[in-house]
Amino acid sequence: MPLTAKLLVLAISAQVLLTLLVLALMGRERVPRVLSGEIKVDDIAVERTAYPLKARLLSNNFDNQFQLPVLFYVGALLALWLGAPSLLEVGLAWLFVALRYVHAAIHIGANNVQRRFAAYSAGLAVLALFWLVLLLRILLA
Repeated sequence: MPLTAKLLVLAISAQVLLTLLVLALMGRERVPRVLSGEIKVDDIAVERTAYPLKARLLSNNFDNQFQLPVLFYVGALLALWLGAPSLLEVGLAWLFVALRYVHAAIHIGANNVQRRFAAYSAGLAVLALFWLVLLLRILLA
């Protein structure tokens, strides 16, 4: 497997790790509250408002890991399927993943909406560029 392919697989793995980290943090916030009886299962069966703010932020961020990252996964897998990805594709993939970590840190931290939106928008722009480079590789091959 070429080095660029390995680096792209590592970027995919880093995004998966982020999702699992957010899931673990969310579980750490939610499960003890339910097990202790602080929050009743009936109060969370349909919506999350019974959870404290931190648990809701983690839950929202976890949901967010299945939005733009899905387009990243599809593009990254397509890039791997096409053969050795370019260094540009690998660089864009890692930049996207880094921006997802920044976005998650803002979202589950101070939750400054302007900073969070900037991180999200930057990630979206990088992802769009990743797809443009990938599409050009396909069309020019």
